Amino acid sequence: MSAPLVLASASPRRRELLAAAGYQFEVVPSEIPEIPQTGEAPETFAQRIAREKAADVARRRPGAYVLGADTVVVVDGILLGKPTNRAEARRMLRALSGRAHRVLTGVALVTPAGTVDSALVESRVEFRALSASDIEAYLDLEEPYDKAGAYAVQGYARQFIAAVHGSYSNVVGLPMELISELLRPWAPATQAEVPPA
Repeated sequence: MSAPLVLASASPRRRELLAAAGYQFEVVPSEIPEIPQTGEAPETFAQRIAREKAADVARRRPGAYVLGADTVVVVDGILLGKPTNRAEARRMLRALSGRAHRVLTGVALVTPAGTVDSALVESRVEFRALSASDIEAYLDLEEPYDKAGAYAVQGYARQFIAAVHGSYSNVVGLPMELISELLRPWAPATQAEVPPA
């Protein structure tokens, strides 16, 4: 029997994306704090956190393939993580309104042998201009508060999006095009069977 696949994330979006692609996996959330280091570039931060998440869970689940990921939103070179309150979410949405921004996801896979494969995927998202009432109505929902950049492209906020350039699933939280490549050595034996049509 092949080694199990473990997702080192509590994100329901990542679970949904992996499950929809037919993967069978366990969820063991990482306990790594997502705190940028002084002067750390967003690209470096996303990849570092993904590797640290995967390594953290791999120590607890030896012999497994452990997948870690971290998604950040970047506008004007400034990293936008998950807002901690309504005022912070409001500032983020105002910064994104009527502009394009970058969504970066660092991904890392620790194998049972202890090797680490990691990569970074970037998408570009264009927001339409948001009115004050658009923003306040959105802030009344639960949706913005556990998302990088204070929005969910697959949720109510889809109406704010003028265009997505690059991987859509990356903006949701897990670039599945990359994941399918990373998991190729594991997937043939353990990917869920798709019933015939």
